[in-house]
Amino acid sequence: MPSFLTARRSFMQTRGRYMTSDDLNRSLPTLFRELVYGAPPTGAFVLNPGDGGLLVALDGLSSSEASKSSNEGASIAAHVEHLRYGLSLMNRWAAGEKNPFADADWTASWERRAVSDVEWAALRQSLREEAERWYAALQESRKVVGVALDGVIGSVMHVAYHLGAIRQIASGARGPRADA
Repeated sequence: MPSFLTARRSFMQTRGRYMTSDDLNRSLPTLFRELVYGAPPTGAFVLNPGDGGLLVALDGLSSSEASKSSNEGASIAAHVEHLRYGLSLMNRWAAGEKNPFADADWTASWERRAVSDVEWAALRQSLREEAERWYAALQESRKVVGVALDGVIGSVMHVAYHLGAIRQIASGARGPRADA
């Protein structure tokens, strides 16, 4: 076994316990809530204090800002549609669908480039609804192991990634500085 893994296992054993699913049942909803709904006044883990999170950042952008991209990449609207689509798949899985990912068309989720005012409002509302459903699902007790657990954890990381990407495209979507 590589020395890093040996040292890590030794560290964990000296603490007397390993991470359990109970730890994840508390942590994942907490982190998702912070990313989507904003940082609490104290005790934030990802965002700076006072950061309103993803939904507040998107609500502050106009449809023309959401239709812009950076360096010929995806527009903010495309990032939002992609996130909405991914959360909809997670929600279908949480509702009991065996494998909603089998026929997932991720390419289609990136096709949206420009949005009108009405389309932008509808897209943000749809993302908000999927996020609310997924947040509720993350708080439900269920046994999740293996690739399903990877997907659940990945869903939270996926939101963090796209929030960062959106903030790189539009300075108006950025949260407060750490020293603010």
